[in-house]
Amino acid sequence: MSETERVFRLLYVSENRIAGDVAQVAAEIERVLESSRRNNAALGITGALIFNCGFFAQVLEGPPLAVEQIFEAIQRDVRHTKIQVISADFADARQFPHWSMAYVGRSPSWEKALGWMKDATNYTEAERDDRLFRIVTDMAHDAELSADRSFGGGS
Repeated sequence: MSETERVFRLLYVSENRIAGDVAQVAAEIERVLESSRRNNAALGITGALIFNCGFFAQVLEGPPLAVEQIFEAIQRDVRHTKIQVISADFADARQFPHWSMAYVGRSPSWEKALGWMKDATNYTEAERDDRLFRIVTDMAHDAELSADRSFGGGS
């Protein structure tokens, strides 16, 4: 597979700046998802968005120029700050091939899983990047399985 045929994957984290009560924040996240799903589908991008512990973690995957275009818009979005690219590289296959933007919101078990990021100082950069990517992937796949079960589907 040539590099032009391979998918480009970007993982970033950022700090939440959405203000308001739980309902207002949830409504704003819905607007983000609606826009993301529409724009990503048009550009051939798939991925997952995690909103937990007061921060976002998002994976974008697709054609390199399309991922760059979407990420430039993301960087200008005032709903978050302190955007940090964790990894950006080519991959052999999409991790989220069925979702223009999977979403996982707050959950006590995942907040505990992500809590280590707040004071993770004993991880090398590569260990941190790999661990975060695995957590985001696991969270999104768990959400997909739950959605499948609630609609009578299954894997």
